[in-house]
Amino acid sequence: MAVTADNPLYTRRRVRNTVAKTLAYAATAFGLGWLILILGILVFEGIGGLSLSVFTENTPPPGSAGGLLNAIMGSIVMTVLAIAIGTPIGILAGTYLAEYGRHDKLAMIVRFINDILLSAPSIVIGLFVYEIMVEPMGHFSGYAGSVALAVIVIPVVVRTTEDMLTLVPDTLREAAASIGLPRAHMIVRIAYRAARAGIVTGILLAIARISGETAPLLFTALNNQFFSLNMNAPMPSLPVVIFQFALSPYEEWQKLAWTGALLITVTVLALSIIARSLTATRKSS
Repeated sequence: MAVTADNPLYTRRRVRNTVAKTLAYAATAFGLGWLILILGILVFEGIGGLSLSVFTENTPPPGSAGGLLNAIMGSIVMTVLAIAIGTPIGILAGTYLAEYGRHDKLAMIVRFINDILLSAPSIVIGLFVYEIMVEPMGHFSGYAGSVALAVIVIPVVVRTTEDMLTLVPDTLREAAASIGLPRAHMIVRIAYRAARAGIVTGILLAIARISGETAPLLFTALNNQFFSLNMNAPMPSLPVVIFQFALSPYEEWQKLAWTGALLITVTVLALSIIARSLTATRKSS
């Protein structure tokens, strides 16, 4: 029987399709509406505080004007060290899962633990690093903060590296084996090159992931009102400064908190755009 517009079955399906599309559009509009509202308030409150002093002056005492230089530099230093620690470990672990132990029992255990770390609350990681570093050392430090951030970086890089290497065609591996190339050389010269864009994307996503973390730094690096590059002492960071200034009753501190939140948001947005462009480049190639 031909399906026509007058057929009851066609009418019911069309009504269901219309209802489903309407609900989907409404849910999308609801989510985007809140996102636009949050970003709008953030830009409105934060852009007014942007000035050269934000990048050239340290955090001020109560009731005074100042900037976020020490917090920005502290965040950059700890993030760079965290990436330097976490990226090699993550890439090597992801390489093992994708190239050496795809179906091993140990690989299954590593994947399970990695999934737990991906979903673990960052405050738990902060408490863990506090117990193994801060308490034995007897003081907070930038080193402890970097280690806490590195623990967050590792599972992101592990998952991305494994996924990207798994997508490399096995024919490339077979071609390398056919000419007598050792597996280690095949991984470095062929698999890594083919998955390079995806691995770099994972590293950028890991940076975006840790750039706004506050909880682990409260238990490890704490804060410092002054400019300091001493990693063996409490170190300032932008997320912690935002947290403390946002809760303060001082208008100058609150304005700096909005400005710092805007800076972090713009940074994360830029990293996400770069990561997506790298992914698009990989697909097109």
